Amino acid sequence: KQTALSLLLSNLQPNPLRDHCFLHSPVVANCESQIRSMISSIKPVSPSLTAIAGVRRSIPAKLRFCPLPITGSFQKPNPLPKKHLLSARSLSNFTFAAAAAPQQRSDVFRVGAYEADRSRPIEIGVEVPDEQSGQKVKIGIYFATWWALNVVFNIYNKKVLNAFPYPWLTSTLSLACGSLMMLVSWVTGVAEAPKTDIDFWKTLFPVALAHTIGHVAATVSMSKVAVSFTHIIKSSEPAFSVLVSSLFLGEAFPLPVYLSLLPIIGGCALAAVTELNFNMIGFMGAMISNLAFVFRNIFSKKGMKGKSVSGMNYYACLSMMSLLIVTPFAIAVEGPQMWAAGWQNAVSQIGPNFVWWVVAQSVFYHLYNQVSYMSLDQISPLTFSVGNTMKRISVIVASIIIFQNPIKPVNALGAAIAILGTFIYSQAKQ
Repeated sequence: KQTALSLLLSNLQPNPLRDHCFLHSPVVANCESQIRSMISSIKPVSPSLTAIAGVRRSIPAKLRFCPLPITGSFQKPNPLPKKHLLSARSLSNFTFAAAAAPQQRSDVFRVGAYEADRSRPIEIGVEVPDEQSGQKVKIGIYFATWWALNVVFNIYNKKVLNAFPYPWLTSTLSLACGSLMMLVSWVTGVAEAPKTDIDFWKTLFPVALAHTIGHVAATVSMSKVAVSFTHIIKSSEPAFSVLVSSLFLGEAFPLPVYLSLLPIIGGCALAAVTELNFNMIGFMGAMISNLAFVFRNIFSKKGMKGKSVSGMNYYACLSMMSLLIVTPFAIAVEGPQMWAAGWQNAVSQIGPNFVWWVVAQSVFYHLYNQVSYMSLDQISPLTFSVGNTMKRISVIVASIIIFQNPIKPVNALGAAIAILGTFIYSQAKQ
């Protein structure tokens, strides 16, 4: 046993070729230390065995035993081929790849997190709505709210005027309610108060004057005729717009715009002639309202250029100045004595619900106008004109259903022609 161990140990003596292929291994180094410890624990051997070991050492180095085959060259094995452990192109947030780092062992794989390239679209199956689609949804909500509030206002306004035929006070209460609501919102911080100066109020005055005339004239019209008839006549507003712009501003329009006025004027005339409850005051009130609102739009377009006031705050300031303008005229035309007598009569006939009708028509008047100005901030005037046309259709249909006003087929045909002409006008002016 000792002789065998001695022979093995003799082969572990320094040898350049063997050391290169064998002794540099950590496993062999460990074996050498263990063999030496085993030899030191064995008792001394006899001289004969020592002699055998001497004969073994006399053998030439090239004939000595080597436990490993000798090869001509020693090359480092080729690195493993680079392979992706996982390829997930549909996930743009993470990509796992296995690749050997330069000057490192080829059997070591590295897993790294890949940061998404924001310049490329997301390839996941879930579609993310872009900014344009979100804007369309926002405008759609504005339009739906605008139309709904306008329908509710016209219904309650007509109920109030049927029981309380004082349009000047009714118009004043509408403006006062809106002004009070906005003042409270500014004081409480619900809405940010606008930053205005004296020049702002100077440019706002003609706009407020035209707005006051148009609002009171429309209320007078609805106190005398059906809501549907008032809105049919008010659908002829584009004709007044072209007329005023041509005469006072010297603007010229293309031929399709002038041709689109023919169905508007013809449809309104046909509806007016066939109206069962025609009233001249109601008809003239709607016409004056159209003219006043055209001037309001012209003054607003000219005077508010460069003003950084939002649509909501702009209408709030417009309501406050209109309230200051209409109040003295309402007192002069109707007066507190007529209001007190008419209020007492309405409450006795309708009951406490009449008070809620007044509050509802005042609140909804401000809300629908406020939303319309907020919509105007988000869309073009052309889109606003189309939305205003569709609003009149909803008001006419709702008022006919609620109040059950009798209407002739010829009258309905005239209304349809006038509204269609308004739509054609908005498209031709584009």
